[in-house]
Amino acid sequence: MPRTILPLLSLVRDPAFAQQRKAAREVVRYVDQCIDKGAATADVFGLDKLLTALESIRLARAEIGVTGDVATAFVLNTVAPTDEIETVVARRFGRSVADFLAGFRRVAALDTSTQALQTDNFRNLLVSQAGDVRVVLLLVAHHVYVMRQIKDNPQAEAVCRFSLEAAHVYAPLAHKLGLYRLKSELEDLSLKYLEHDAYYHIKEKLNATKQARDAYIECFTAPIKAQLDAEGLRYHMKARTKSIHSIWQKMKKQRCEFEGVYDLFAIRIILDAPQKQEKAQCWKVFSIITNDHESNLKRLRDWLTVPKSNGYESLHITVRGPEDKWVEVQIRSERMDEIAEHGLAAHWRYKGVKSSGANIEHWLADIRGALEQGDDSRLADSLAEKLQEDRTYVFTPKGDLYSLPAHATVLDFAYHIHSAVGNHCTGAKIDGRNVSLRRELKSGERVEVITSSRQEPKAEWEQIAVSSHARSKIRAAVKELGARQAVLAREQLERRLKNRKLAWEETAWNRLVRKQGYKEANEFFSDIANGRLDVNAIIDAYSNLLQADTAAQPVRRTSAEEYSLDQQQQAGAAHKGSDDVLVIDRNLKGVEFRMAKCCNPVYGDDVFGFVTVSGGITIHRTGCPNAPSMRERYGYRVVRARWAGKGGGTYPITLRVVGKDDIGIVNNLTSIISREARVMLRSIRLDSHDGLFSGILTILVENTDELGALVKKLGTVKGVKSVTRV
Repeated sequence: MPRTILPLLSLVRDPAFAQQRKAAREVVRYVDQCIDKGAATADVFGLDKLLTALESIRLARAEIGVTGDVATAFVLNTVAPTDEIETVVARRFGRSVADFLAGFRRVAALDTSTQALQTDNFRNLLVSQAGDVRVVLLLVAHHVYVMRQIKDNPQAEAVCRFSLEAAHVYAPLAHKLGLYRLKSELEDLSLKYLEHDAYYHIKEKLNATKQARDAYIECFTAPIKAQLDAEGLRYHMKARTKSIHSIWQKMKKQRCEFEGVYDLFAIRIILDAPQKQEKAQCWKVFSIITNDHESNLKRLRDWLTVPKSNGYESLHITVRGPEDKWVEVQIRSERMDEIAEHGLAAHWRYKGVKSSGANIEHWLADIRGALEQGDDSRLADSLAEKLQEDRTYVFTPKGDLYSLPAHATVLDFAYHIHSAVGNHCTGAKIDGRNVSLRRELKSGERVEVITSSRQEPKAEWEQIAVSSHARSKIRAAVKELGARQAVLAREQLERRLKNRKLAWEETAWNRLVRKQGYKEANEFFSDIANGRLDVNAIIDAYSNLLQADTAAQPVRRTSAEEYSLDQQQQAGAAHKGSDDVLVIDRNLKGVEFRMAKCCNPVYGDDVFGFVTVSGGITIHRTGCPNAPSMRERYGYRVVRARWAGKGGGTYPITLRVVGKDDIGIVNNLTSIISREARVMLRSIRLDSHDGLFSGILTILVENTDELGALVKKLGTVKGVKSVTRV
């Protein structure tokens, strides 16, 4: 018989695996047949891997309580050829073994880059890919066994990688499952290889202080034992030294040396009490200890009243002992201690822990109840199916791991990375194959988003996206794109109206927009830009609306007594000059306009209007330095304008005054301005050079008449050579 089969015979003969002897014999026959047929050799199957798998199964059986088909699948994962198809395994060993084997291989295929390992997302992904919690439990046991033997591995890189997996993946999973002893062992062993100097430094310190710790523990516990004995309680005590990993974490957190960690050990009092009296006796011990020792209430941890989600129950108190040292005391029952030490395996013997939940952490805690009741059907529930309703985990090409909602698409992933990536997404590349942005993602996939500068967000993308984040980004991007298109459409309409010699009246356009069934003007102009509305038809409708307004205006008849030739001539002149002219009036409604800061027009100046990109109108002086450029490049956006009414507002004007640098000239200028009732000086800046001064004055005036009068008065000041408007 080939030497590869010998370790499997021990699996068959081991009483611990009586329930799966038949399956184990099938594994033996299967491997034997493969080797006899020349399909593989003993080296291919890997004797060392096979032995490791068997020892991991024994550890899982002894310390966790896991056995059955999952153990057979774990052995098959080591010895089965990689091209073995699922149907063959299912036919030879049953569907359950095939499902377990698929779970082991999905986990093995995960990207274990360093940055991905150190996230909660990776642990969630691993559990979801495992498909069954027993796969996770066996993997935890496997890592514990390998970490115990890894010192003999000469490959430093492999040791580092396995230690990282133990520290960042399997130790946290063991903690959530209540496997506290295995969790501490994984943490300590991983620290030994990842932080070699720190590990041995703490270990040497612990060995050096062991004798002193033992003496202190005896001094502290002696009076407590006497009191507990007097109360007739059945118990035993043991001292638990803090793990090396915990000490190292505390040293880093508190930024202190080894001597600065005061809670290096804890006293554990374990009561032999009936389950109904456990809590009462624990609180009785609490009162005995706190009567004689000062307690630190900030460090009280009551996990009796409310156990942890993973089923952990205990009462932790910190009291001041001899030499003014703080000592942690843990009070629990035999049942609680067994659960804390051995986790899941303890539930084969004890009852009473209840926990439930749909997500990974709560559901892993609920496995305790399944093992407690021996309910394999609950253990067989697929974690992948449960998690499919919750999250999807995918990698970037660089190895970063992202968590997305269930059924997330490529488009969701693109917007999760960045809104700009989402807006220009055209698809993705998954496992070397191009896929559309509608493609639903699966956990464990590596996704490379493909973008194009020509791509623009579309409203129908909201039907593709699953996450609310992506949908909100799509709505915002579509709205912004629509606003830009609306500006372009408005400029297009303005050019068309100018060609047909039609004036732009904002109130008429607002009425036309509502008449077309739109609530917002941007949507209306956006549809024009997209070609959903015919521009010529819209202009015709606008022209008809203007004609209807003109025809509907009432004709005011004037009596002979009210008739005045001068008034009629003035009205005719005003009407003649009002064609295609923006009338600037403080009471004007429906048109947004403002004074240009480049030329600061004042009531009475010759002005024109310029339609801005945002849709408002800026009023410029005809002599504005920017006027020639605007007329040449954007003539279709220039609007004739004139003032109406009597003004009434104030306008900022900048004057440049040049003159001789004589004493008192500044006082003369400011005194003239201060005497003007309707003129206000806002700022003045002077500069003198070679006997001349140049001053920049900013004033507020109501109209050009006041400005002209002020300029004349300033020009009469002695020494002033010129006063000009900037």
